Amino acid sequence: MIVVDNLTKNFGGRDLLSTVSFTVSSHEKVGIVGANGAGKTTLLKIIAGDEPSSGGQVNVSEGELAYLHQESDVSLDRSLGEEMWTALPEVNTLRHRISEIEISLSIEEGDAEELVAELDMAHDRFRVLGGNGVDSTIARVTSGLGFSTRDVDKPCGDFSGGWRMRISLAKILIRRESHLLLDEPTNHLDQVSKDWLADELAGYPGAVLMVTHDQAFLEKVATRILDVEHGRVQSYPGSFSEYQRGKITRAQQLDVQANRQEREIARQEQFIDRFRSKATKAKQVQSRIKALDKLDRVDRMTGSKSTKFQIKSSGRVERLVLEAKAISHDWEDSPALLDVSINVERGQKIALIGHNGGGKSTLLRILAGEVTPTEGDIKWADRANRGYYAQHQDESLNPNSTVLESVRESAQDQPDGALRGILGRFLFSSDDVYKMIRMLSGGEKSRVALAKFLVQPNNVLLLDEPTNHLDAATREELISALADYDGTIICASHDPAIVEEIATHVYKVEHGELTFSEVHA
Repeated sequence: MIVVDNLTKNFGGRDLLSTVSFTVSSHEKVGIVGANGAGKTTLLKIIAGDEPSSGGQVNVSEGELAYLHQESDVSLDRSLGEEMWTALPEVNTLRHRISEIEISLSIEEGDAEELVAELDMAHDRFRVLGGNGVDSTIARVTSGLGFSTRDVDKPCGDFSGGWRMRISLAKILIRRESHLLLDEPTNHLDQVSKDWLADELAGYPGAVLMVTHDQAFLEKVATRILDVEHGRVQSYPGSFSEYQRGKITRAQQLDVQANRQEREIARQEQFIDRFRSKATKAKQVQSRIKALDKLDRVDRMTGSKSTKFQIKSSGRVERLVLEAKAISHDWEDSPALLDVSINVERGQKIALIGHNGGGKSTLLRILAGEVTPTEGDIKWADRANRGYYAQHQDESLNPNSTVLESVRESAQDQPDGALRGILGRFLFSSDDVYKMIRMLSGGEKSRVALAKFLVQPNNVLLLDEPTNHLDAATREELISALADYDGTIICASHDPAIVEEIATHVYKVEHGELTFSEVHA
């Protein structure tokens, strides 16, 4: 059980969280929602003990916590299989000790009688801790998260950032702690892995507290929703769709209560104004003034701000924007792309779909000029101004720069007044533009990275998972802006809205091969 009692967190001179209280019972599956920067990740960090609160307390009983950060936590030198075993330290230590004893016995090193006795005890303890089933659990979890059987012997350092996040998630699922804290667990998953994870968490024997903007995922898993807004946390029982309906109902109820209270306040103020100067009514006037001062005012529910931006192309490009012929690429001994060819014309919006590891990101990096292909030719139109938004674009931000300084780097001599106006549309207003990057939430960093990208003068956008880490409102605004964009787009994404609302052409990238899928109207 997790008990949060009157939690407060002061940040940048304001209350990011104010007297927050709630309880998460055993077996509950609780989703935490809210706009980027509302305090969701901070709340998880405080519960996990990774960040101090300014007031209040958190108590965890009936088991231990496991916490999935937004950053991966893996040893790059270990193989995937060995890294999975480290999720169970005692069992892993016993496994290695059993192996050491067996080797010692085979080479007749040490006291055989003592070694045999120790081996028997180690085997007994290993069996009691469930060690005999760990390999099958590792196989089940890694397979569910999209790893192949060959990946087990691959060093973790050979995996991309997104796959390393899957490794961190797999370790937590293998540990099977009583309480799981998950920060954006679906961000780097394709739909197949998301579906598997939804089933895994829905049937998880412990409590799950998760931050995610993935509404479909929450609908499958959550049994309660905590809405973080304006420093407060409001609890809504039921699924995500029940939360949406409950929030509308609550807003209507608060409006009714506020209207009734405002009418009563107006009546009392009218009495006070009318009889303030009458000595015979002085006692009643003072009584009513005191009553109004003590009145607990009903706060109407106010919506969160949303981003408002447009994306305009810079300069007209030739009709044939891109001609890529017979592109192949190997990462060391592993083929990533096999004889890929594609032509892209002005105004086309290309969606690249397919499972992670199929080659989408590699193709985009090659088209962006960040990677030279092993084979093949790429020809861009002379007037093509390319902008590349990487899957982990926010990781390239300098943590010691301010928001304004970060965007200024890409602004090509635009005045600070214009940049502040742009940042205002990304919800960085007033002194927010002077916040250090290291102080921002994951979603806020994504907004800065997006603003920095969009101030560049481009007429071709190369986008790799651009909606990752964005809250629902910002995601919808970005999708709308991309749909209205008058330039050319090549975008790799698992977000169905990219295909349904933006794409004119869809290509599937699987096992390094590119196949035409469909044309959208």
